[in-house]
Amino acid sequence: MTRSAFSRVRRSLAVWGTLAAMLPMGSALAQSAYPSRPITLIHPYAVGGPADSMARTLARQLETRLKQTVIVEGKPGGGATIGTGFVARAKPDGYTLLISTSAGHVVTPLMQKIPYDGVADFAFIAIVANQPNVVVAHPSLPASSLSELVASIKKEPGKLNYASAGTGGATHLGAEAVWQKAGVQVTHVPYAGAAPALKDLLGGQVQLGMLNLAATRAHIEKGTLKALAYGGAKRAAALPNVPTLAESGFAGAEVSTWYSLAAPKGTPVDILEQLAKVMAEINADPVHQEFLASQGAERLDLTPAQTTAFVKRDKDAMASLLGTLNLLEK
Repeated sequence: MTRSAFSRVRRSLAVWGTLAAMLPMGSALAQSAYPSRPITLIHPYAVGGPADSMARTLARQLETRLKQTVIVEGKPGGGATIGTGFVARAKPDGYTLLISTSAGHVVTPLMQKIPYDGVADFAFIAIVANQPNVVVAHPSLPASSLSELVASIKKEPGKLNYASAGTGGATHLGAEAVWQKAGVQVTHVPYAGAAPALKDLLGGQVQLGMLNLAATRAHIEKGTLKALAYGGAKRAAALPNVPTLAESGFAGAEVSTWYSLAAPKGTPVDILEQLAKVMAEINADPVHQEFLASQGAERLDLTPAQTTAFVKRDKDAMASLLGTLNLLEK
């Protein structure tokens, strides 16, 4: 072998040796465990509200199982589209997640032009909670059931009004679904949240309300509000004597506030599968179940595919309802 040929062989062996030494490092990098750094969990509402409480409770559960810090950040505004849109544009690496509602994913995108698709731009992981609404009345109203209420409205149309936590939200659309099913009209009085709506409802400025159980439970138990029907699939454990909408003859009028966990579209499948597995563990945790019960929320054990189908069904239902209310974006 000539000296130049020997030199070439030696250089080749040196190169292969270097590559071989790098292989374990490259393999380790490729297989680095998720998550290897803090995760940010975004919600599109103000700090201190029910969504913030839901997000922080979920974050603690995620931290326990993922062995990594989960930072909760609220990005309110725009009918829940600011925070939801922020995550739609985030890097799809599993380190920016979203807990949002029908408002951010479905309702506001149907009502106005926004720079993201509330369904197609996300990889849905699970439904964190489903919070049904309850039809409540001021104690001065003689009706003791929803059917009695509807009968009285038909006798004296235009006399009653109802409070919601805001135009386009689940409480507004839930009430309108009931009135539409009943064939009656009740004047809508929207408020900037459940707290001011409750204040006027308790004071008698409005006679009816469609609000969630977390906001109304204490008042129902004290008798300062009267519960007429519950919007869940079955009766609430906290209100065993209050019939569901379906039991009251209004099946199909159920509109609830659901919270989903989602990541930006394009997030690696293995990360989504890991998060889905963790969410299944959280849903089975008695501590988490107790928290949901305290919030008047239901647990829905859905896979990512089932969650996506759930959101799409909600979009179809809301499009139909918003269309009848002339609230669809033109």
